[in-house]
Amino acid sequence: MKKTVLITGASSGFGKACAERFALAGHRLILLARRADRLHDLAAALGAQCDVTVIAADITDAHAVETAITHLRAPFDQPDILINNAGLALGLSPADEADMADWETMIATNVTALVRMTRLILPGMVQRDRGHIINIGSTAGHWPYPGGNVYGASKAFVQMFSRELRADLLGKKIKVSNIDPGMAETEFSLVRFNQAQEKADKVYEGTKPLSAQDIAEIVFWVCNTPAHVNINSLEVMPVCQAWGPLKVDRSMGFADE
Repeated sequence: MKKTVLITGASSGFGKACAERFALAGHRLILLARRADRLHDLAAALGAQCDVTVIAADITDAHAVETAITHLRAPFDQPDILINNAGLALGLSPADEADMADWETMIATNVTALVRMTRLILPGMVQRDRGHIINIGSTAGHWPYPGGNVYGASKAFVQMFSRELRADLLGKKIKVSNIDPGMAETEFSLVRFNQAQEKADKVYEGTKPLSAQDIAEIVFWVCNTPAHVNINSLEVMPVCQAWGPLKVDRSMGFADE
């Protein structure tokens, strides 16, 4: 059955890979991203496989996004699947040195925009009594690391928001899934380090990280489980990544107090 899939952050990374995977199956696509040139190039590339419409807007621009969503015309006006993918990390400084503007941008993108998009799409799903919301989180929402501060906190919010949605939607035929990728090689680190390619490359040096296509395949599978099956949460890491031991600082001198 052909479905209408709305993907945010669709011009690169996980979003672009998801668009390509769902297009391969012939689903109808609504692609939202800030970079209009990339978005239109992607739509042109996928147009032979499926019906595509684009929304060129910054996900944090509430007026632009709401206007675009409310003016979607048939057959794009009833999304069956919402993939809340748009998100970013900025910087890796400790909390006392971090740029407040970076923190505010991460919250606006990873939290506020995701909540707003969900609120725009969810009433229609409830009215039709069908739908699936996929929220792209991160292992950073489970496992803290130095410099993760607001990014990790924003992804912990995404995980709990997903769970709260499931609680609210009990009794309705609407699925909610939270996907938490670990180390994945996309533009993520380039954005985090302000386009410093060498610094971004160091993150993946000597590893075999996840790819955007790996995550797209997982998202596609989650969206194609039987109607009575809901994948609540799925955490995925490459084999080269795991959890480290708890850190202990032995230099602070409290033992002498």
